[in-house]
Amino acid sequence: MIEGIFVGYRYYNIFKIKPAYEFGYGLSYTTFEYRNFKLSSPTFANKIAVTVNIKNTGKIAGKEVVQLYISAPSKKMQKPAEELKAFGKTNLLQPGKTQTPRFEINAKDIASYDTQSASWIAEAGSYTVKAGASSENILQSAFFTVTKELLAEKCHKVLSPQVTIDELKK
Repeated sequence: MIEGIFVGYRYYNIFKIKPAYEFGYGLSYTTFEYRNFKLSSPTFANKIAVTVNIKNTGKIAGKEVVQLYISAPSKKMQKPAEELKAFGKTNLLQPGKTQTPRFEINAKDIASYDTQSASWIAEAGSYTVKAGASSENILQSAFFTVTKELLAEKCHKVLSPQVTIDELKK
């Protein structure tokens, strides 16, 4: 059996297995607060901007790695519970200071590969965007909608397997 899309944190998250250290885990000498999580639009149209305020609430200067995960609808294709789609590190934030990282999500970022049509497709439906310090330490979330299926990229079946591949299923 082949893992397919369920590799690493995707496997642990979908099958609800608690690892010793989740994906993206890290320690800091200070603490951070995530606030004012915003999407540029509630409806996806080619791209969507995501912003979140990161405030150093501790007593020591530090940097925070902000991780952006997306959960997609899985009507037509099987998908992981969430996938890391973007990340970024703040500047060195002094105690009490705030920075607002900005991320852009496009159609390719939310698309999944459909083997039947040999295409990267973003299914219609509700998507959840999550910001956090690790795959299990999600601190803010918001939703957007894709109103109709989007074709992000059409591929050619050049190296198709000659035998059926038995992939791990949810």
